[in-house]
Amino acid sequence: MSGFSPQWLALRESADHRAVNAQVRKAIVDDLAGQERVAVVDIGCGTGSNLRSLAPHLGARQVWRLVDYDAALLGAARDTLMRWADDARESGDRLLLVKDQRAIEVAFLQADLATGLSDVLDHKCDAVTAAAFFDLVSEDWIGHFCAEMAARRRRFYTVLTYDGREQWTPPSPEDAAVLAAFHRHQASDKGFGAAAGPGATQALAAGFQRHGAKIMTGTSPWQLGPEDQMLMQELARGIAAAVEETGTIAKDDLARWQEARRNASACEIGHLDFYARFG
Repeated sequence: MSGFSPQWLALRESADHRAVNAQVRKAIVDDLAGQERVAVVDIGCGTGSNLRSLAPHLGARQVWRLVDYDAALLGAARDTLMRWADDARESGDRLLLVKDQRAIEVAFLQADLATGLSDVLDHKCDAVTAAAFFDLVSEDWIGHFCAEMAARRRRFYTVLTYDGREQWTPPSPEDAAVLAAFHRHQASDKGFGAAAGPGATQALAAGFQRHGAKIMTGTSPWQLGPEDQMLMQELARGIAAAVEETGTIAKDDLARWQEARRNASACEIGHLDFYARFG
């Protein structure tokens, strides 16, 4: 699975970080507190935004393994993390970073999670994380993922899984039809089978509970306002492009909806954060 540009991921990062549910994040941070060293595997890492969001809440010594299918995104992650850190140097193919007095070692792994999940999860770690990823994979893959995590008794924390809710201000008469068409497009195969879309968090909850995990969920909506105008416009462009592929909305109606969105004053996009642990 690929197709997300570094530019889009950079544009959304501030909104992503603002949206993260503090209570769900606190649950994993508390579970990892007191460890001399914390090891994390981040799947579908993109440019490393999840590390930049979570690392400031973890301990003084951290080891991250960033995993993505897209080699270009892994390269962008390396470059972005080096700029983000207070101090950065390369050690072979790894980065050694210092950020706010935390020592963070970062390794990068290009892998196809559709076929190579077991190998990725075999890397020893204290937690597996992800962001804005699980709505893109299938319910069958989620079931497989939960079973693999249960077999290894891994903690799991994922943020910003789309839950299907969107509310634009001001509203448009085409909103409901466009949203329905977008959900139809989102259910298409992204490389893992028919995507779970807004049902992903429910599938995760059912899968982890089936294996005896304790779970926690919390809302993490994007709350976009005038300062996010560029993000709202790009979001609307992306939605319109996806809807157009479905062929279910008249072009004039879709163009009218997108034009209205260019003048939107606010937008709320629903997400859910999720944490699971065993024992």
